[in-house]
Amino acid sequence: MNEIAKNLVVWLLIAGGLMFAFGNFNKAKPAQAMTYSEFLTAVDAGEVKQVRITPDTISGDRASGQRFEVVRPPIADPDLMNQLLKQDVAIVGAPAEQQGLVSQLLVAAFPILLMVGLFMFLSRKMGGGMGGGPGGRGNPMTFGKSRARQLSEDQIKVTFADVAGCDEAKEEVKEVVEFLRDPGKFQQLGGRIPRGILMAGQPGTGKTLLAKAIAGEAKVPFFSISGSDFVEMFVGVGASRVRDMFEEAKKQSPCIIFIDEIDAVGRHRGAGMGGGNDEREQTLNQLLVEMDGFEGNEGVIVIAAPSRPDVLDSALLRPGRFDRQVVVGLPDIRGREQILRVHMRKIPMSGDVDASTLARSTPGFSGADLANLVNEAALFAARGDNKQVSMSDFEKAKDKIMMGAERKSMVMSDKEKLNTAYHEAGHAIVGRLTPEHDPVYKVSIIPRGRALGVTMFLPEEDRYSISKRGIEGNICSLFGGRIAEELTLGVDGVTTGASNDIQRATELARNMVTKWGLSEKLGPLLYEENEAEMYGRPGARGNISTQTAIDIDLEMRAIIDRCYARSRQLLVDNRDILDAMAKALMQYETIDSDQIDDLMARVPVRTPRGWSDSDKSGGSSAAAGNQADSSVVGEPATDAV
Repeated sequence: MNEIAKNLVVWLLIAGGLMFAFGNFNKAKPAQAMTYSEFLTAVDAGEVKQVRITPDTISGDRASGQRFEVVRPPIADPDLMNQLLKQDVAIVGAPAEQQGLVSQLLVAAFPILLMVGLFMFLSRKMGGGMGGGPGGRGNPMTFGKSRARQLSEDQIKVTFADVAGCDEAKEEVKEVVEFLRDPGKFQQLGGRIPRGILMAGQPGTGKTLLAKAIAGEAKVPFFSISGSDFVEMFVGVGASRVRDMFEEAKKQSPCIIFIDEIDAVGRHRGAGMGGGNDEREQTLNQLLVEMDGFEGNEGVIVIAAPSRPDVLDSALLRPGRFDRQVVVGLPDIRGREQILRVHMRKIPMSGDVDASTLARSTPGFSGADLANLVNEAALFAARGDNKQVSMSDFEKAKDKIMMGAERKSMVMSDKEKLNTAYHEAGHAIVGRLTPEHDPVYKVSIIPRGRALGVTMFLPEEDRYSISKRGIEGNICSLFGGRIAEELTLGVDGVTTGASNDIQRATELARNMVTKWGLSEKLGPLLYEENEAEMYGRPGARGNISTQTAIDIDLEMRAIIDRCYARSRQLLVDNRDILDAMAKALMQYETIDSDQIDDLMARVPVRTPRGWSDSDKSGGSSAAAGNQADSSVVGEPATDAV
């Protein structure tokens, strides 16, 4: 029980005791209750000595000294006074009750006190009381105060050693750290440190972590705020908060201001259609003035991390405000290995864990994805009551992230499982036989996520572009599942499982014709704009003629037909491999690159490592522990049945 509750209980007990004492002290001899008729009879008999008349009651004393009290009926009795005077009864009048001065003041001030109490209650609920919270958050009287959270140099424990996978970005910001440590080194040569640093990159690449590392290395105060914290329902509040934030930062100079999601206030300004009461525009204008105004902010470095740097206002990006733009991209294979080692330091690892193998098999992963991978592996190890995290736990975690969680409770019939096996086998065989296609890493008919089966491809190295031959190979492998169903079930037996494959293949064909200039007939021209993509719609076609639109559709159809026929011919020529792979999938449920090599070589399929006839869980548990081949690496392409 806190101190306030204790004091409240004590005062309630004191008040109760005082009320009890005064009640007993003022307690008089009880009066006899009488009816009005009995009272009149007693008056006629001369037994009443004195009466006290009030609008509601009649009380008094008998001749014997006994007190009485009578409730007056609501009917007027004009003869009562004459009767009392006739019997020589002493009549005493009672003055009307009047409220005291204190009571009158309380009654008059009650509405005002109620409003003040309600105001204070709401203030406390919004932010912890008057003046409570960071920057007076929740106090309506401090709307204009900055909501930036200040971290002192002792509170920031992050350094460059904790940031991996972005060596180029770290090199860009190292001189900022040197300036904050020793400004004279640059000032004596006339150099000026950048006022602002814009960090662009995909979510999860470590932009916020890198900003904290700069503050941790420089040992300077660090102000952190989100772009949405500037915007309020009152016009001018955001601009006031910007001013207050820079004033506080100048007091702590040199320091760093980190604005996360700055595109909330930094978007392109309109043509004045919002008027002067546009809160977001006023906030942006004040931010521009503070970063490059008449009053210098030396030693205050602004670091911003937008989610969409392409929508920022051009005045915000010019030199003098954000002088330097640092791109924090996805890590390469060495960067992924470094990131994995950073996160692996926090968990107990077994000796079979190889960070380089995991780095090769996780292309396209961001820093946040790799951190999630390590965490999922630790959770798998904890579920198995293991003391250390092994490589098999990492493989299970990788399969869960890439292919989705296993839906073991889903019951599939043998017919549907066989159809799924043929579908996934079609994807794997066509992908294996087409040139410049990513190698097949794993094939599974265990339902994962929204898919009934999964075929996963992993490229051999990090790719940044793809050839026309490679794109057509991807289209062929996408149609491999549908064609396999057509060969085994007939044209009328083809299921709806290839809907996602058809969508992706059509999108690739359209991009080849309209964006990438890979059509010989239409040539290297752009026929499709991306203006509508931000609204969740596909790119709209530009100002093209009707004939050009027809040519685009015909060229897309030609590409699809050519790839479809090629994929069909590959499966017809290798029908025996298709049947054997479907049989292996029905037996083991999951096969990896080793089993696929045996199938493509037309030799007996080896059993997965850890497989036994008594294994009731099928190939999922056995294959989950198979490590990835050192040559099989790259970004997964999950194909849903």
